Amino acid sequence: MLNDRYVFSQLIDSLPKHEFDRCVARYHGNRKIHNFSCFDQFLCMAFAQLTYRESLRDIEICLHALHKKLYHAGFRGVIARSTLADANEHRDWRIYADFAQVLIARARRLYQTDGFGAQLKQTAYALDSTTIDLCLTLFPWAKFRRRKGAIKLHTLIDLRGNIPCFVLITDGKTHDVNVLDVLPIEPGAFYVMDRGYLDFGRLFRLTSSLAFFVTRAKSNLDFNRRESRPVDKTTGLRCDQTIMLGGPLTSRHYPKSLRRVVYRDIETGRRFVFLSNNFDLPAMTIANIYRCRWQVELFFRWIKQHLRIKSFYGTSPNAVKTQVWIAICTYVLVAIVKKERKVDLSLHEILQILSVSLFEKTPINKALSLESPTNSRE
Repeated sequence: MLNDRYVFSQLIDSLPKHEFDRCVARYHGNRKIHNFSCFDQFLCMAFAQLTYRESLRDIEICLHALHKKLYHAGFRGVIARSTLADANEHRDWRIYADFAQVLIARARRLYQTDGFGAQLKQTAYALDSTTIDLCLTLFPWAKFRRRKGAIKLHTLIDLRGNIPCFVLITDGKTHDVNVLDVLPIEPGAFYVMDRGYLDFGRLFRLTSSLAFFVTRAKSNLDFNRRESRPVDKTTGLRCDQTIMLGGPLTSRHYPKSLRRVVYRDIETGRRFVFLSNNFDLPAMTIANIYRCRWQVELFFRWIKQHLRIKSFYGTSPNAVKTQVWIAICTYVLVAIVKKERKVDLSLHEILQILSVSLFEKTPINKALSLESPTNSRE
């Protein structure tokens, strides 16, 4: 009966445990482990994400206070701060990165018919990065500036559902454009990027792979106009051109024609110049696709506000990457529960409710309902 089960255990039921076990076996995560498995580690870290725990001691104290409920919630190991610290330090972070990809694939199937603000049949991705500041003394490997450390989360999100599909964690000195060298490219898909990714040699790789991109041009772009198409200037469009790059290096790196769309925002008066390798879509659709790029900025703001990725429970690269990937697993799991259970709440509202009801015995759909309880008279 669902009434006899904790909300946390019902939430964990949405995880494909057999896929998790396969990820663990791939990297021998449970080798010589007897009392605290990788799944126990995952549950502890997911609990910390869902309940906003500040430190390993905080996690330990809260779980010890719930010790009578832990077995029925899925925990099997002995929970101690030092044990969890050792697990984060030494167990391969790729276990949780691979498991995140399993959850991401499932979430993308659930959200594949959702709209995202542009009339587009193809898949559209937004690419960007966010910097997380760290203390260079505690994280000496996270190079950024002379007296400051940081890591970067380079993230590609599917604009349908804002699901992160590709995440690369680097030190703060890594330039954004380098991510294009390792980015998985899907033929026919659209990749939306800001000017930080404007490298014509790397963009030509997208074109050669039969993918499309939309980005912004820099003010000093050297080009030759080949063709102009009429536009409706009442919509904010100013021009729609076919161009060839004019610089000796850029023309060699990108030898094909590009589309240049100029748009002026009617409300703010700002002028935007977009570049794309797609010549079939209406010019206004190109502008709308780029406008949707802000969803990746909202995604970064959301996970920084609601998940534990700004302060870390360990200082090694493995511990940091483990925490980030389990945070992503938690985000995607909540998105899956929202869609599969048809919960009419935002992800923020779901997290707020879960943070105070994980160890209540109630059906999860009832817990995620905002209906007021009925007042009964005796």
